[in-house]
Amino acid sequence: MPANPIVTLTLNPALDLSAATPRLEPLQKLRCTDVRRDPGGGGINVARVIARLGGTVTAIFPSGGISGKLLEQLLRAEALSQIAIRTELETREDVTIFEEQSGQQYRFVMPGAALSEAEQGAMLDAFGRCDAEIVVLSGSLPQSTPAAIYGQIAKAGRTRGQQLIVDSSGAALKAALAEGVFLIKPNARELASLSPQPLTSEESYIAAARAIIAEGAAEFVALTLADRGARLIGRNQILRATAPAVTPLSTVGAGDSFTAGFAWALANKRELAQCLRYGVAAGTAALLGHGTELARADDVHRLVRGIEVHAD
Repeated sequence: MPANPIVTLTLNPALDLSAATPRLEPLQKLRCTDVRRDPGGGGINVARVIARLGGTVTAIFPSGGISGKLLEQLLRAEALSQIAIRTELETREDVTIFEEQSGQQYRFVMPGAALSEAEQGAMLDAFGRCDAEIVVLSGSLPQSTPAAIYGQIAKAGRTRGQQLIVDSSGAALKAALAEGVFLIKPNARELASLSPQPLTSEESYIAAARAIIAEGAAEFVALTLADRGARLIGRNQILRATAPAVTPLSTVGAGDSFTAGFAWALANKRELAQCLRYGVAAGTAALLGHGTELARADDVHRLVRGIEVHAD
């Protein structure tokens, strides 16, 4: 299989449906507008944004049933390189509804279909055949799939000298950290879940990140803080990035877009401060799209110019 600078793995992909309706109310037919369907799931979202930025990326994911075939078709329409592992059970569908009256967004996230041992093995085999510099492992686990598979992927990537970026939570994230990775991208809630002590200030979050690094579980922690920007924490440095002020239209895929911007800049041999800038720019750009649209390249390149990064 040919070399590819970036490979993303998504164990729990989704076909994302988004729409708008005047008001959510029970027992009524709710007429919807602005209907769109997009490929979804953590690593797939990351790959889509990297491709929009001009990066070379391949998305690896399981795909089952009619919804899986549509997911693959939508990715082909975006000319995104993909390796789809056919599965027996149907790929999940998620729903995002924007209520026009309140300006609120409602997200209905379905459980992913369980992967058989053979299907998990096929995912690992496909990953093993990909020669990538950077691997992004992103998203949740489908039902009944052991968290240990994240550890298996992390171990395989470390053995091959790949830079592994993990954006997940809970047991899956812990399994990857147990093997050691290049970078994790938690938000405040996800980082707090890794700490035995309550985190009540930015200093406590940075201390928790430093503890993970001191254990050798990760080289860097990219902590995203919504409208307060992001922090990149390493063993001997902290980079603090501001976030541009925007009016959010949708929060879907903002974290995935951050990961994509960071990974794209890293693959292009940018300095870490610039990687952080592109991460924040892409995460912010995702807020400017409707529904499940994700970050657009022109917004990313426009926003990155106004993001300040300070080093401690």
